[in-house]
Amino acid sequence: MNYIGEHLFPGQLGHFLLLLSFVSSLVASVAYFKATVARADDEKNSWKRLARIAFIADAVCVAAVFAIIYYLISSHYFEYYYVWNHSDRSLNTGYLLSSIWEGQEGSFLLWAFWHGVLGIILIFKAKKWEAPVMTVVSLMQFCLATMILGLYVFDIKIGSNPFLLTREVFQDAPLFNDPDYLSNARMMDGNGLNQLLQNYWMVIHPPVLFLGFASTIVPFAYAVAGLWRKNYGGWTKAALPWALFSAAILGLGIMMGARWAYESLNFGGYWAWDPVENASLVPWLIIVAGLHTQVVYNATGHSLRPTYFFYILGFILILYSTYLTRSGDLQDTSVHAFTDLGMNWQLRLFVLFFTIPALALFLARYKHIPFIAKEEETYSREFWMFIGSLVLFLSGLFIIIFTSLPVINKLFNTNFTVGSEVEFFYNRIQIFVAIVLGVLTAVTQYLKYKNTNKKNFAKKIALPLIISLLISGAISLFGGIEYRAFGPGFLAAIHLAIFASVFTFAANAGYVWSGLSGKLKAAGGSVAHVGFGMMMVGILVSSSKKEVLSVNYLNPLNFGSENKEKGTENMTLFKGIRTDMGKYWATYVKDSVDAFDKTTYFHVRMEKKDGKGDFVLTPDLIRNTKGQEGLSQNPDAKHYWYKDIFSYISYAEVMNPEKDTAQFRRHTMKPGDTAFYSGGYMVLDRVTPNPSNDRYQFTPQDTAIMAELSITSSDGRNFRATPAFYVKNNQVHYNMDTIHSQGLAIGLSQVVDNQHVGVVVKESSRLTPFIALKVLQFPFINLIWAGVILMIIGFIMSIVRRAKAIKPERS
Repeated sequence: MNYIGEHLFPGQLGHFLLLLSFVSSLVASVAYFKATVARADDEKNSWKRLARIAFIADAVCVAAVFAIIYYLISSHYFEYYYVWNHSDRSLNTGYLLSSIWEGQEGSFLLWAFWHGVLGIILIFKAKKWEAPVMTVVSLMQFCLATMILGLYVFDIKIGSNPFLLTREVFQDAPLFNDPDYLSNARMMDGNGLNQLLQNYWMVIHPPVLFLGFASTIVPFAYAVAGLWRKNYGGWTKAALPWALFSAAILGLGIMMGARWAYESLNFGGYWAWDPVENASLVPWLIIVAGLHTQVVYNATGHSLRPTYFFYILGFILILYSTYLTRSGDLQDTSVHAFTDLGMNWQLRLFVLFFTIPALALFLARYKHIPFIAKEEETYSREFWMFIGSLVLFLSGLFIIIFTSLPVINKLFNTNFTVGSEVEFFYNRIQIFVAIVLGVLTAVTQYLKYKNTNKKNFAKKIALPLIISLLISGAISLFGGIEYRAFGPGFLAAIHLAIFASVFTFAANAGYVWSGLSGKLKAAGGSVAHVGFGMMMVGILVSSSKKEVLSVNYLNPLNFGSENKEKGTENMTLFKGIRTDMGKYWATYVKDSVDAFDKTTYFHVRMEKKDGKGDFVLTPDLIRNTKGQEGLSQNPDAKHYWYKDIFSYISYAEVMNPEKDTAQFRRHTMKPGDTAFYSGGYMVLDRVTPNPSNDRYQFTPQDTAIMAELSITSSDGRNFRATPAFYVKNNQVHYNMDTIHSQGLAIGLSQVVDNQHVGVVVKESSRLTPFIALKVLQFPFINLIWAGVILMIIGFIMSIVRRAKAIKPERS
């Protein structure tokens, strides 16, 4: 069948480039291997030239494929399944890019793209280490190429092809029996980008995170090269800037993800110990541990074996986190996980392909790795840096074991869980990790390598210690930190952690001036540690002092026992009605819808009661994509330098768009009679003919009556209602009265007799638009983001310094 309107050439070209990338990466791997084992210089150089050509060709192919996929998505060629499944016409340029890495194929491609960039840099910078290091990098590129190959070998699927046509995926769909299927309304738009990914952080967070993932192979490759070539310590100085870069960029990517979670998810925070968050955090912890032991080795000759172990393990954990994220094992426990594409066997082989040879080589060469038999002095910098690295390793081990429970349960048919309080499960351990690391980070800088004079050490550390005790004591005493949700023991740990964090900040800031005499070029480590301390203070204070501003005991909604939301933590706001919210007046002003009818914005004016400023919050609800019903919440926040006011919609009528089916109930009443409703009762006070007041202006010649009712709610509040009816031009007209906060519509329907009238009452939540809004206050949350920026600055300073210190080598 000849289909009409399909654009097949870009997809055919893209798939050809994928195949070429696969072949090129294989050739580069073999050629670099041959260059590594070659003894003659001529043979070595010949293989290296071929390897370089092949690797650069591979990198160019990957970049070209990336460009083709973006072209297909931006052109809305929905005949391609990847385009149809991950995008639609409403997306702007940034979100069109995000559509690429929403799917597994695109994220593998992004990973391969960064590998290509890093590999080209290594070709020009690795010198004598180029061949063995690039052998490892090329092998990784080869494995990534298999993930997007999309071929079948004896009915075994290898990779997933991003250039499949929609009609090839849904071969049995009747729609594709029509040659002109693209003109069908169902193919005029795509399935859309996941609503949670439609945030600007998702445009920049994944590229940075995948650059971090890609960068971990460099210290790993150097470590493998050292073991392979039996040049056990010769690689460490060349690899140190790369390890610093990896720790910096991976850490930045993780924290960008935390910022995305804070701005896009409604759990009211930035870190929830989500399994996918954990899976990316653990490799970072291990890389940082290896970074510190590598610095120790370069300075003293100690800790080379742990450095090998940490760099190998860090990269293996990146591969393992890839398996966790993409296998589908976490799709029921994480908002970040991909669904299963039927590639689990390939993902497992991917992990094992690097894990088994690397660990086998490490164990085989372990006894030959140089080490100093004499143990480090207790008052030496290297001893406590090693202890700190060990603490990071144990912290990561704890996290990854319990993050892997879904896999463990699957393998052994068990049902282990971390309980309902997931955050506390991890926090109860990690807070003590923070205390230990905080103190070690503060103290260790003041120690010297080999050994330290105890008196001099005590003198130098005394001032930062005193300052830290005073500052942290003031925070604890006057900061209002009374987080008692998990008992006094955990609260005491929070106060200890605040001291340790302040101590980190003060001691490292002091070391820049006292220990380094203000030499900023050498202060990269101290600056990064200052940032770490600042970040930890922000985490501890913003989390322990997080406050619910939308406390509501007056008219809370019932969200049900199964729902995490609590009615008493959500303010019910009726449209146009100014409502008391503690220190603020809150008014639900209006709602608006975007041009594509996908997102509903709710405009809530917040006015401070002291008159010192007001602002508007615009949390929104975005329509779910991928065929899912319902809407997802997108929070909004007002940012101050010292706090954030964070909000999201817990309920709005648009979330439950059913018609109002409530019926009027008729009561026959005379003055003094009482009628009951679900939330209280009402008394008919009097009936007035032809009333003239602020609401009605009838004359004695008119035919009109008005009922006056006193309404008392079950919580003791009093209201007035004055419904009326009148006759004009032989037509009966009814004027209803509405008590919005009670959901009551009250009308006067007829005169029954000389004493009785008919009063009709309707109870409905839909009489007036309203929302349930949750508002939180995070004090000093910006210390977290400022601390992250400072950490990255410190890493960059260290990278520049270490790179300049490398002596030129022959290639």
